[in-house]
Amino acid sequence: MQFKHSELLYALLLLLIPIFIHLFQLRKFQKTAFTNVAFLKKVNIQTRKSSQLKKWLTLCLRMAAIACLVIAFAQPFSASKTALNTNKETVIYLDNSFSMQAKGPDGPLLQNAMQDLYLLKSTEKITWFTNNKVHSGVSEKAFKAEMLQTDYTSKQLSPKQVLLKAAQLFSKNAGAEKRLIYVSDFQLKEGFPPIPSTLKVSAVSLSPERKQNIALDTIFIKSNDASKITLEVRLTSQGTTASVPVSFYNKEVLLAKTSADFSESAIVAALFEVNKEEAIDGRILINDPDISYDNTLYFSINEANKVNVLAINQGDGAFITRLFSNEKFNYTPQSYKNLDYNAIPNQNFIILNELDTISAPLIAALRSFAENGGSIFVIPSVNAVISEYNSLLSSLRLGVLGERISVEKQITTISFDHPLYQDVFEKRVVNFQYPKVNLFYELAGVNAAALSFEDGKPFIVQKGNHFLSTTPFASEITNFKSSPLIVPTLYNMSLQSLPLPKLYYTTGEPNTFAIPIKLQQDQIITLRDSLSSFIPLQIANSNKVTITTEETPDIAGTYAVMNDADFLENVSFNYDRDESILQYAALEDWEGVDAHDSIAALFENIVKDNTINEFWKWFAIGAFLFLLAEMLVLRFYKK
Repeated sequence: MQFKHSELLYALLLLLIPIFIHLFQLRKFQKTAFTNVAFLKKVNIQTRKSSQLKKWLTLCLRMAAIACLVIAFAQPFSASKTALNTNKETVIYLDNSFSMQAKGPDGPLLQNAMQDLYLLKSTEKITWFTNNKVHSGVSEKAFKAEMLQTDYTSKQLSPKQVLLKAAQLFSKNAGAEKRLIYVSDFQLKEGFPPIPSTLKVSAVSLSPERKQNIALDTIFIKSNDASKITLEVRLTSQGTTASVPVSFYNKEVLLAKTSADFSESAIVAALFEVNKEEAIDGRILINDPDISYDNTLYFSINEANKVNVLAINQGDGAFITRLFSNEKFNYTPQSYKNLDYNAIPNQNFIILNELDTISAPLIAALRSFAENGGSIFVIPSVNAVISEYNSLLSSLRLGVLGERISVEKQITTISFDHPLYQDVFEKRVVNFQYPKVNLFYELAGVNAAALSFEDGKPFIVQKGNHFLSTTPFASEITNFKSSPLIVPTLYNMSLQSLPLPKLYYTTGEPNTFAIPIKLQQDQIITLRDSLSSFIPLQIANSNKVTITTEETPDIAGTYAVMNDADFLENVSFNYDRDESILQYAALEDWEGVDAHDSIAALFENIVKDNTINEFWKWFAIGAFLFLLAEMLVLRFYKK
């Protein structure tokens, strides 16, 4: 017990006064003559005993009344350390990620949380934040209004990110008691961070009633023949073996419908066919009641934009012709002696195939081509003039060719994470028939190697949009041209030169694609849907515009790529599917956290922590009762 005015307790010394009065009070007895002396003796003894008992009882009651009165004025109370600290700061974090669409006892978890937070009573300004918005120092009324407008988002903050964000919203006052109210389902993504000693985290873990979900995971082209394209849609199931109908729409027109049955596997595929020449503004739909954000998958198939490929040959170019003689490419082979320099600016990808020399005019033309976003692959000749090669390579930042070395080596190392091979192999192959070389050039300079020799030296390197082989491709030098690696290597080099839109991209991630168009001065590419439009980051080159998106768009859908009022093509975006996996962290594993099962229980605990129990009324009542008891003793207790 503590006292608000502890100095008044010195008044308890007043209790000595009635004690002194009692000790020094003398009572005189009158002598009365009676005939029966024995009887008088007995009466005298009884009277004295009764008188002494009454005096002690009166003294105790009076002292108790004075003590209660003094203590009442000192205002006793009991309270926790939290309640005594008047400098408190509270920040609220509300998780509004898509996983909060899961159903709780009274509907979606996010809706339940908002209903409970709506009951918050506060006269202080409220600071709170979600995964995508921050509201600092708002009134209770504004807090409730803004909270009811909170919608789901694809962004999800990890516990570490939440703590860092909250730290920015607290003041720098070291003496303030800082509390973070953390409301989330704690979907498992990474471990819990340590909690700073200056911060108290009160967390509420919201759990869905059932951990079931069926999700549209991805879509890709399974086969592409002369007349049709076969699309494979992959669906995943968690916690249920039910079947679900899958619908395929082109805009608002239903093209096909099938069913996905999860009775035998948690991952199933649905196949759809489309005409090859038909542009598709596609949507795949399912109807799953648990989590709805992954019930729709957007994708686009545009009219094919061909990649312009120019091969400048002095060596054998037959293998290049075989690779690029199809409908995806505008392929032009030219000999070095009869090169048309006017064709260079119109290309997307140029291959220098074993040129002995690279003239100054060609170097100048290639530099200009590279500056305008073009991509170049340099294959050296056995008789290469190194100085001329290095003049070009230095401008492309591909390094410096050095000594020619004649020794047999195997190409054994594939950089599976390199952009050329990211989606080529289903698994990381470690045992295959390695291509061989018997001659290569030393290379100075550090660049990303896509393929390397057995000793770690590079075979093919990349810098930006440009590529270099350290070995000629002549058949007497290497068998790489007959290796299975030749196809994805050159094919993906050419596609990187004009990164055409994929079937879809993921929102919130860096995405890059190119539109083969030459913009006039002051023209700008915009992305537009039925509700909004925005201008993405773009770089205009002589024969294409490279577009990069990251934070926007943040809403899944299909967007039209527009040049002013002219439609160019469609590009689709989908939300990341990580939140479709219903795995949750155990809040008990977070050391130092104040865990609660519900927001109501958390608020009840906070009120309890901040409650000051005052006892002065009880002591005042006690003083009154003791005085009343004293009066009754004096009035009715007979001697």
